[in-house]
Amino acid sequence: MMIDAHHHVWQVARGDYSWMSPDLPIARDYDLADLRSLLGAITGTILVQAAETEAETDFMLATARASAGLVRGVVGWADLAAPDAPSRIAARAADPLMVGLRPMLQDIEDTRWILRPEVQPALAAMASHGLRFDALIKPRHLPIIGELAQRHPTLPVVIDHAAKPDIAGEAFQPWASHMARLARETPWYCKVSGLVTEAAPGWQPAHLRPYIDHLLAEFGPARLMWGSDWPVVNLAGGFAPWREAALALLPPATHPAILGGTAARFYGLEAKSPPPA
Repeated sequence: MMIDAHHHVWQVARGDYSWMSPDLPIARDYDLADLRSLLGAITGTILVQAAETEAETDFMLATARASAGLVRGVVGWADLAAPDAPSRIAARAADPLMVGLRPMLQDIEDTRWILRPEVQPALAAMASHGLRFDALIKPRHLPIIGELAQRHPTLPVVIDHAAKPDIAGEAFQPWASHMARLARETPWYCKVSGLVTEAAPGWQPAHLRPYIDHLLAEFGPARLMWGSDWPVVNLAGGFAPWREAALALLPPATHPAILGGTAARFYGLEAKSPPPA
């Protein structure tokens, strides 16, 4: 199967997208009908949270159930620091469409928040109930985030957007060294997504090549998955230009894994049948 491993939908009137200023070009409703015409041969997607509320997770699960099998998994949100987080995570994990959780670490001022003692029971519950952890991080997190692999060795982790390297500023180091270390010292995965929004306006595939080549060399295709990051990608040219650039930059032999196989394995989609249309 071909998988878009990272996209969103939202309804602005729901009012819980705290990051979405009214003047942002993507500050309008986006639903699956907008996405379907762009997908081409893609037959399954992973729908990822964009708000720090359980209400949005409910909204995404409802969207997935009504998607006629397109949305194969939902990465939602939970308050991982709440005292009752383990029980709430157990309840969420009972939904077959729920495949993971994502705290918005990039927006939390404390770089070490995910390592706080009060968060660890929730992460342990995620691992024991088969949920994956999407790490929405930036380069400032890279020196410390690997400690999670030591504390929770059975928790499956994927680094969203390759930790958002500063491509516009051509900042390759120390991002590259940190990513190489994580690839070497942990079993974690990485999403080839969100890169064009970190590049300068008018980006060309050549601007992305050093970063994609490095990810491929360090993680290998079996631990990389492609995501559109739609509709955020509309801020940097849109779905089709990013998809075309990725196809050109990734060797054809890696396409079966990076464009579907890795995501299906990581999120457990291979063991699931799509819901009936």
